[in-house]
This record gives sequence, C-alpha cells and structure tokens, in this order.
Amino acid sequence: MPTLTLTGDADADALLSDDPLALLIGMLLDQQVAMESAFAAPARLAERLGVDRLDAGAIAGMDPDRLEAVFREKPALHRYPGSMAKRVHGLCQWIVAHAGGDAARIWEDADTGDELLDTLQGLPGFGDQKARIFTALLGKQCGVTPPGWREAAGEYGEPGHRSIADVTSAETLAQVRAFKQARKRARKAEAAAEG
Repeated sequence: MPTLTLTGDADADALLSDDPLALLIGMLLDQQVAMESAFAAPARLAERLGVDRLDAGAIAGMDPDRLEAVFREKPALHRYPGSMAKRVHGLCQWIVAHAGGDAARIWEDADTGDELLDTLQGLPGFGDQKARIFTALLGKQCGVTPPGWREAAGEYGEPGHRSIADVTSAETLAQVRAFKQARKRARKAEAAAEG
C-alpha cells in the first residue's frame, strides 16, 4: 500500500494508506469542504465507530439514522452530515453487493483504465469528475495503473497540481488550492463576459 500524505494528520493519512474503503470514502466526501478535511473524516468515522479499519459490511448493515447521528456528532464529519451519511451508507451497500465487501476490488478487478473509470462512475455519490480524480489518485500515488489509466483520468492524469491526486505535502496542497482558485476565477470571468 502507498504512504499517502493528504490530510496533514499522520493518523488519518495512515488509515487512508492502509484502508481502501477509507480512501474511497474520503474521495466521496471531497466536496463542499476542504480537501484535507474530507480525507481526514474516515479516521474520525472509524474512531467514532470504535474500529481500527472501516468495514463496508458493518456500515452497510447500520441503521441509516444511527450512521447519520455519528456524522452529526460535534464536530460534524462534513458540512452536510445528513446527505453525506446517506451517500456513505449507499456506497458501502454497493461495495457489499458488487465487490464482496472489499473496496479494493473496485480497482483490482479493472483490466483497463476505461473499465476502472466506468466502475467508479457507477458508484453512489461519484460523478464523472470525481471518478477521474480518483482514477488519477490511484495511478499517481497508489500504483494502480491499468492500461489507459492516464487517458481515463483525463487532465487529472497529467503532470501538475490539479487535484488531491497531486497532493503529497503541505506545499503541493497549497499548489493544488492555488490552481483551483485560479480556475474558479477564470470560470467567473468567462461567465461575466458571456452574461
């Protein structure tokens, strides 16, 4: 397994490095919150559940209201704890139904980058962009490089500092954040010019 440094928290990064489900949940939660906060949340979830590793079967079997209550405990695991608890529950149910409860099978069973991307796009809570970013993260940092993975990841597979796939230190996190802010400003300027 890789040694990831996505959160600035050694314990959270250790769980992401060791637990494929934690990494997948971190990616799922990476929206409307800071990247490092999203990827630190699986460690906080494991702590609240009293486990060393997250278990898709156990989470899928939880009462959804209980899982939501765990997400809502202070401090909440996400800016939108209710909807994100539902997404995590749905993701774990999918993993149980389609991957035998083993999140790593999602990428271990993929023979090509396109197959990996298709599977990721089919996961609850994963759209096209999230699937491409996760494909890039797996390829760039986790050694998951089926043929065509860079092409499947699109721009996120290219060298640079575009997404969480490129975060390896506090410095690269700052570079990714600067890239995202510049892109956001460019989109606003385009929208203003069109409007």
